[in-house]
Amino acid sequence: MFANYLTGLREGLEASLVVCILVAYLVKTGNRDKLLPIWIGVAIAVTVSLGFGAGLEFGTQELTFEAQELIGGGLSIVAVGLVTWMVFWMRRTARHLKAELHGKLDAALAVGTGALVATAFLAVGREGIETSLFVWRAVHAAGGGTDPLVGALLGIASAVVMGWLFYRGALRINLAKFFTWTGGALVVVAAGVLAYGFHDLQEARFLPGLNNRAFDISDTVPPDSWYGTLLKGTFNFQPNPTWLQVTVWTLYLIPTLALFLAPGRVAPNRAAATAAQKEPESHETQVAPSTADDSGSRGGTADAGAGADRMHDGARGAGEHPLGGQG
Repeated sequence: MFANYLTGLREGLEASLVVCILVAYLVKTGNRDKLLPIWIGVAIAVTVSLGFGAGLEFGTQELTFEAQELIGGGLSIVAVGLVTWMVFWMRRTARHLKAELHGKLDAALAVGTGALVATAFLAVGREGIETSLFVWRAVHAAGGGTDPLVGALLGIASAVVMGWLFYRGALRINLAKFFTWTGGALVVVAAGVLAYGFHDLQEARFLPGLNNRAFDISDTVPPDSWYGTLLKGTFNFQPNPTWLQVTVWTLYLIPTLALFLAPGRVAPNRAAATAAQKEPESHETQVAPSTADDSGSRGGTADAGAGADRMHDGARGAGEHPLGGQG
C-alpha cells in the first residue's frame, strides 16, 4: 500500500502543481473566463486515465494465463521506463517548469479554447496514465486485493489537498528535497516492479530460468506473514526469486539510483550566476490565489533545482514575474 501511496502522491502532486500554475497565471493576467477550458482538460485527462486503467484490468481477463503474463511482464517494463523517465525529467526541468507552462499557455490563449483544453489535458493526462499503468502492475504484483488501489487513491487525494494548500498559501515545502526523496524511493519501488515483470515473462515461457532460484528464504520470510506482505506490497519483495530477477533488479537499481542521486555537473555558484544572467526569475514557481489583491498577498517560490523551492500563495509575486502580466 505504501508504494502505491507514494506513487499516487508524487504523480498527483506534479499534476496539482501544474494545475495551480495554469490557474494562477490565468487569474493574474485577467483571463479568469478561460478557466473553464482548463478544468475541462483536467476532467478529460482524469477520465482517460481511469478508462486506461479499466481497459488494462478488464481487457486482459479473457486471455490465457501465458498471454496475461506476457502482457503483464511487458507492461511492467514499460511502466518502469515511464516512471524512470519521469523522475529524471522532473529533476532536470522542475527549475524552469513555471516559465515553460506560461509559454505554452500564452500560445494556447492565442489559438483559442481548444488549445487551452489540450494544454491542460496533456499536462495532467501524462501523469494520470503513468499512475494507472504503474498502479495496475503493482496490484497484480501484490496478488490482487484492494490495498494497492486504496493506497494510490489516498496518495492522489493527499496530493490534491497539498496542491490546494499551496495555492491558498497555507503550506510551504522544500520541493527539491521532496522530489529527491520520493524520486529515490520510486526508483527502489520500480526495481521491484521490473524484477516482477521479468518473472511474469518467465512464467509466460517467453524467458527461461523460471526454476533457477537464486535463494529461497520462504521459511524465514513467509509470503503470507504480515512482514512478508509488507515487503511485497512496498518493494515487490519475493522470498524465492530467480537468478534473472536478482540480476535485473541489481543492474537497474544500482546505476539508476546512483545517477539520480549524483550531484549536477555544473557547479552551484556557476549555475546560479548563469541562471541569474539569462533568466532572473525563471527558477521560481509562484502560485497566485484566486482571491486577494497584490498588496495583501505573499510571494511564493518553488525552486526544485537549487534546493530552496518553497511554494505559497503569491498574487504579488506572480504579478512581479515577467510572465505575470498584470502587476
